[in-house]
Amino acid sequence: MDEVQKKIENEVISLKGTQKEYQKAISTRQQLDAQLNENKVVKEELNLLSDDRKVYKAIGPALIKMEIIEAKQNVAKRIDYINNEVKRFDDMILNLEKKQDSHREALQKLQQEKMKATIKT
Repeated sequence: MDEVQKKIENEVISLKGTQKEYQKAISTRQQLDAQLNENKVVKEELNLLSDDRKVYKAIGPALIKMEIIEAKQNVAKRIDYINNEVKRFDDMILNLEKKQDSHREALQKLQQEKMKATIKT
């Protein structure tokens, strides 16, 4: 019976660890969503400007002049990168959900084993 109890405790620890990873992944995914929306707004704003307009990028305390075409390219690259990260985190979240489900199933089986052992004694 002690062996089953130890297995249950280990499974609970594993489940809690997976849940922490899951929450962290969800939080990061939300941050990526915010960054993606922000960059989409910047892209829309840049598209409203004509190619002869001046654009400045804040780098530390300084504003650096930048060609509008270069700014559009930078924003497009950032959006692509963030989209890839969103996809990666979506996959990670899906895998962590499956992992949590398998931990829960294992816990349920172990608890049933414990109940059977308790009834036999």
